[in-house]
Amino acid sequence: MKPRPTILIRADASPEIGTGHVMRCLALAEALMEQGALPVFCGAQITPALVSLLADAGFAHHQINAAQDAAATQALCQSLAVKGLVVDSYTLDSRWRAAVHQSGLAVLALDDLADRTLHADLVWNPAPAGGGIAYDRLAPKAVRLFGDDYVLIRREIRDLITTQRPPLPDRTHLLVTFGGSDPAGLTVPVIKRLGPMLPLGVVLDVVVGGSNPNLACCRAAAARFPACRLHVDSRAMGRLIAESGLAITAGGGTVAEMAALATPTLLVAVADNQAGAAEDARRRDWAEVLDARGQPAGAMADIIAATALALWHNPTRRDSLARRIAGIDGQGAPRVAAALLHLIEVAG
Repeated sequence: MKPRPTILIRADASPEIGTGHVMRCLALAEALMEQGALPVFCGAQITPALVSLLADAGFAHHQINAAQDAAATQALCQSLAVKGLVVDSYTLDSRWRAAVHQSGLAVLALDDLADRTLHADLVWNPAPAGGGIAYDRLAPKAVRLFGDDYVLIRREIRDLITTQRPPLPDRTHLLVTFGGSDPAGLTVPVIKRLGPMLPLGVVLDVVVGGSNPNLACCRAAAARFPACRLHVDSRAMGRLIAESGLAITAGGGTVAEMAALATPTLLVAVADNQAGAAEDARRRDWAEVLDARGQPAGAMADIIAATALALWHNPTRRDSLARRIAGIDGQGAPRVAAALLHLIEVAG
């Protein structure tokens, strides 16, 4: 029996940068484990809530000394006898990547910026064209895993894709989630706007992460409205998405989860790195799209609430969005995992 190859996953999370890097790496780690690998996480920043989530999923996390990042990562690779390295970061520059790549490991770069030399053997980008021709220069020898077929969906969502779900007209839940830390601070004002305006019988499900710096305010705002249910570090995100007649979400991996379960979506771009994906969603008519970048949270919450309620009262439009966003088969994580493990096997 072959030994299980250890894969080190380098990703950070904090209230400031959000939790998306770790969450999409979790989807990949699940698939790697399913295919016989031993994924291990490391990073210079992470929240206690995410450490707990990773532990519950069976994954260890090692803290990296940020002052000696590349050397510490290399030392960890050596001590764990790592065979492959997954790098998902907007802050690790080309010098860091070159230093780590010299170790001879198979390196997979998760990247959706196309703004630096990656020094990787595999490059993942979920955009349809994967950033155009930029990777000819940034990763000239890398195998490219681009587009919808490689979108990273967590197992919780994958398991629901083929199950029977309530038809859209029967769904009475409106879902709100602005990421694990909600760096734009939209959750509280959106609760306050939507709470008193919900149609009769509609439940407002609000999902927040334990790393949200405004968690106490979220709890207080949700408690004001009987139809509002606050979910902190939810372990049932798939069920919440599947029973929603409309989801309001920031850009990022959650949009792919909505697509996998064909849930109509109001997409709110809150950061520059979400702009490309938001424009792609608008172009393909996958979602109603709003741009919240640089906008005051209160004023933006007014727009979000008004747009969401208009969509709720327009079942024809929601049905159209659900049909258009459908089509992600949810098998991207297994495909990416298989590509990395194949590379490791070929390298011997």
